[in-house]
Amino acid sequence: MIEIDDLAACGDWLALGADRPPAAFQNIDLRGVEGFESGSFAGCLFLSCQLTPAQAGFLTTMGATVIRDQVDRPFTAHRAQLYTPEELFAGFDPEDGAGYDATYDALVYRHWIESGRQYPPMIDESLARGLHDHSINDALYDELAGRRPVAVMGGHSLERGDPHYAVVARISRTLTRADRLMLSGGGPGAMEATHLGAWMAHFDDSELDAAIAVLAPRPAGAEPGKEYADHDWLDRAFAVRERWPIASAPPGVRYDSIGIPTWMYGHEPPAAFATKIAKYFANSIREEGLLAVATFGVVFTPGSAGTIQEIFQDAAQNHYASFGPAAPMVLFGVEQWTRHRPVWPLLESLAEGHHYRHLITLTDDEGEAVDRILGYRRDD
Repeated sequence: MIEIDDLAACGDWLALGADRPPAAFQNIDLRGVEGFESGSFAGCLFLSCQLTPAQAGFLTTMGATVIRDQVDRPFTAHRAQLYTPEELFAGFDPEDGAGYDATYDALVYRHWIESGRQYPPMIDESLARGLHDHSINDALYDELAGRRPVAVMGGHSLERGDPHYAVVARISRTLTRADRLMLSGGGPGAMEATHLGAWMAHFDDSELDAAIAVLAPRPAGAEPGKEYADHDWLDRAFAVRERWPIASAPPGVRYDSIGIPTWMYGHEPPAAFATKIAKYFANSIREEGLLAVATFGVVFTPGSAGTIQEIFQDAAQNHYASFGPAAPMVLFGVEQWTRHRPVWPLLESLAEGHHYRHLITLTDDEGEAVDRILGYRRDD
């Protein structure tokens, strides 16, 4: 089945005439397009497309499946591309003081709460969320095609002024420059540092420290470990985006990154430095999917329960080769992973005698963490 998400491709398909194969039309305004009121459309899908009543009625009677958005639902059930920060943060204005609460992302989060959180009682709502997440999967796989994705996992409470924030950003910057596509859970803390590193990859090294100096100052009396709740958290991020615009990258350079957050944790705003955002409603799909698509390795920086869960989820995927060949697991922070959260001995024991044992690493050294990722080949 052909996937069509723009008017040019739509015109090419219509020009094929009677011999055209079934197609899936994704999130296109077709109301001004001629050709959808005659002919056969058996097996075609029209997903979140804008149609006239005449078009919708004809297509349905001619064998097409038409799924249209509800006007009172703030999100599109089927998207053709991943989100951009500009989409999710639409409505943000640092001058009005409303911060994150004024954004489109926050609007969808409030709808998620009001319509039943992770267990919506209305079947049309759960269906719309399922379709949305399916389309995000589809768009994410398109973005990953031909790339070498590496994920960084770590705590959401890591503050921008913490030295470890800069460490994560430097690791991500180095890997980005080495043509790795950086992924994270798409939230604050170590996740945001991952995308900041990728964002700053085409600037001089000294500029990263300057950017962090803009990000780090917190309001008086701010609660430790919850920097994302600061009223100016987003203001500082957008100040960095404006001072160091990614559009100034040299032609042909792809220093992008993908955040993969969820509205289940919608009280934490998504990372503003990710160039694409694959945001899900279902955290279970997002959580396993993030680790599954990090086919060139994962760096685990200090974190708590969520990061520990991700370590063993990734270990299980490597242990059983659930999504293809095993990939590197770098646990960054010797004291963290041997004393504070002593998961390393258990991980070592679990991997003993298995092929992926030589792919797990415990280190405090940024260079070693990077080398273990860059030294990996998919046929290892």
